[in-house]
Amino acid sequence: MTDAPDFPVTIFHNPACGTSRNVVAMVQAAGYAPTVVEYLKAGWTADQLRDLAGRAGLSVRDLMREKGTPAAELGLLDEGVGEDRLVEAMVAHPILVNRPLVVTPKGVGLCRPSETVLDLLDRKPASFTKEDGEVVALG
Repeated sequence: MTDAPDFPVTIFHNPACGTSRNVVAMVQAAGYAPTVVEYLKAGWTADQLRDLAGRAGLSVRDLMREKGTPAAELGLLDEGVGEDRLVEAMVAHPILVNRPLVVTPKGVGLCRPSETVLDLLDRKPASFTKEDGEVVALG
């Protein structure tokens, strides 16, 4: 693996998430040594979330994860909840941010499903099998 300073890869990662683990492994299989940020520990800033959403072409709501989070209990699922409130909640409860978010010189993406990370890389692994045994078509 190379650090590839000319092509840095940052992954905002949750190690408890299979999709996130597959993205890290896929990036490593392509020969990169990504910077892995465990965002549940590191947390988020409001500016960081707005920046990542904008660069990914997503709304802040698009970044919000509902499953396995307190989104419903916090009243965040109503379409009338504004972006400022969503960002405030995501900063207070990092689990509300969907994962994995990947940043490369090619852009920013919410990599669900995991193979969408390949669009953000300048090279692909020779082959890749997800942890559930699914073989990713790299053709």
